[in-house]
Amino acid sequence: MKKICLLAALMVSPTVLANDVIQWWDASATVLHGDDYDLAPSDRQTTITLEAAGGWTYGDGFIFHDFINFNGNNGGDDNSHYGEISPRFSASKILGQPVEFGAIKDMSVALTYEHGDGPVESMLYGVGLDFDIPFFSYLQLNTYRRDAISNGNISDGWQFTPVFRIDMPIGNANIIIDGYIDWVFIADNNGYDENLHFNPQIKYDLGKSLFGEHKQNKLLVGFEYDYWQSKYGVNGVDQNTYSIIAQYHF
Repeated sequence: MKKICLLAALMVSPTVLANDVIQWWDASATVLHGDDYDLAPSDRQTTITLEAAGGWTYGDGFIFHDFINFNGNNGGDDNSHYGEISPRFSASKILGQPVEFGAIKDMSVALTYEHGDGPVESMLYGVGLDFDIPFFSYLQLNTYRRDAISNGNISDGWQFTPVFRIDMPIGNANIIIDGYIDWVFIADNNGYDENLHFNPQIKYDLGKSLFGEHKQNKLLVGFEYDYWQSKYGVNGVDQNTYSIIAQYHF
């Protein structure tokens, strides 16, 4: 379940639309290829992820969709898909004044709708906190209640999701470390285990290095590490793998 840039409330250099309902937006396409994926028709897969993030009058939002091809699958369905829609409603924007407490720079009502192939449809609702922390371009902590919707989905419980980005300038280039953690720390149903999904990316800003500042945050290359303890809530299935990636921001 990729969340590249992932539920981000702020982007480093978004397209800004002044005096409008949509205050800024960023859209990207990512290609990922890797091996050793568990609980899939093939352990090798290629994923195309389309995503968009933006800020609006009363909050921010993030949407992504994965289109997955199971390379080398002998028989069965070679393709799958999964996506999430995540709007948030900012206390600071709604009240018209900063809602800040020390390092906390905003609070939000956070929602997420999960959908895709199989019994994965869920609704998450909770509270999001945005932090102003040294060395982080953004750091966001979201705590959700999970409610399964589709038949056969037993993932009800509670989830904690940090989202982060760190930018490290190196000469004329930039190294970006971003990602998320999905930690289901309480599961309501027998047969669905608490699980931890850690999914960081390390990317090199190739566009800035080749074409200069005006192409910063446009073309990124690197790899994604994927660790998923008790994947899909299945006890004893611990995924530990990585993918090479190329990402383009429009």
